[in-house]
Amino acid sequence: MIIFGTKGYLYQLAILTLICAQCGNPAAHTLRKRVTKFTLFFVPLFPFSTKYSTQCTFCGAEQKVTSEQAEQLQAQATGGAAQPYGQPQQQPYQ
Repeated sequence: MIIFGTKGYLYQLAILTLICAQCGNPAAHTLRKRVTKFTLFFVPLFPFSTKYSTQCTFCGAEQKVTSEQAEQLQAQATGGAAQPYGQPQQQPYQ
């Protein structure tokens, strides 16, 4: 008997200050990466689906973004260079 299936993983990549498309408020948005992996005998082997999204922390609205947009947002969050741990990351309103 062969046991197989899928398992989902959710990664938080960055936190950005953006204007929400749903509520219109300038609020923090989390940039998330959702990866679904194929498992065999409960061991994750390889990813077969990767999706990116942002979620508004004010109203909870979630918006899908492409991988290119996610890379740009992640670069914007780090400011092009690595931020020291624990330092606030200020982003201009967009």
